[in-house]
Amino acid sequence: MPYALEKQVAVEATLSAAKLCEQVRQEMGPEAMEKKDGTPVTVADFGAQALICRTIADAFPGDQVVGEEEGTLLREPKVGFTLEKVTAYVQRKFFDATQEDVITWINRGNGDVAIGL
Repeated sequence: MPYALEKQVAVEATLSAAKLCEQVRQEMGPEAMEKKDGTPVTVADFGAQALICRTIADAFPGDQVVGEEEGTLLREPKVGFTLEKVTAYVQRKFFDATQEDVITWINRGNGDVAIGL
């Protein structure tokens, strides 16, 4: 079956992200912060992107990922508590994840969009 590995990785990443989002929803509710552009972002948004990007990177280290969130935002002192929360949720899947790992995985979603495929 063509793309069987890609499908397997996509399903795994999606299920992990969905589980994290549901955990955040149950435990934190709709708590959001505002990005510089005025749009909301949640712990679930950051955590889901980190899990998806980590899973893809493990399976396909040379592939780029295009995501929405920017992990560098979590380094700002006023949102440091959010980084702790995101990391704690990601650690439920990847136990040894550090705050720097989480930021790196989120930022892996800053790939370029390929035009003309």
